[in-house]
Amino acid sequence: MTLRLKSSIVIIVLITAISSCSVVDKLLTFTISNTATIKIESGLPVGGVFEIVTPDITTNSSKEFENNNTKANLVKDVKLNSLNLTITEPSGKSFSFLKSVRLYISTDSNDEIELAYLENINTTVNTISLIPNTAKLDKYVKASSYKIRTKAVLKETVTKDITIDANMKFKVTADPF
Repeated sequence: MTLRLKSSIVIIVLITAISSCSVVDKLLTFTISNTATIKIESGLPVGGVFEIVTPDITTNSSKEFENNNTKANLVKDVKLNSLNLTITEPSGKSFSFLKSVRLYISTDSNDEIELAYLENINTTVNTISLIPNTAKLDKYVKASSYKIRTKAVLKETVTKDITIDANMKFKVTADPF
C-alpha cells in the first residue's frame, strides 16, 4: 500500500471519528432554563454596594433530565451558557442606573460561587447580558432548589422600585440512560 493511500485512509477515519463524536455530543447536550426575579427598592444610595437574595428557586431539573433521557447521576457537566437581565417594571426603564452587577449561586449544602457579572454598564436598553463564569454548576442545578444573590452598585438614584427578571440558561452534558 502506498504512503498516499495510507494517508488518505487515516484522514477518512479521523474525519468519520470527529463527525461521529459531534453527533453523539449533540445527543447528550441540552439546555435547562430558569428565571429569578430581583427587586431593587427605591431610595438606595448611589455608589454604595447593595445586595439582594432571591427566595429559593425550584430547579425542576430531575424532570428536565428525564425529558432529555438522562438522570442526575449521569450528568457530567453543567455550565452557565447565558444570563440576561430584563427590566419588567416600570415599563420604559433602562439599565442606565446601574454601574455594575454580580450574581452568585448557592444551595443549603453547597458554598456560594459567582455565576455571572457585568462591569462598567453604560446602556440605555432594558436588557443586558452578563458574562458567565466558567465554573462547573452540576451540584447547584442537580439540587432541588438554589438561591441567587445579587450584588450591585448604582450610579443613579432609583426613584421607583425596579423589577428585573434574571433569565438563566444552563448547558448540560450527560450520558443517556
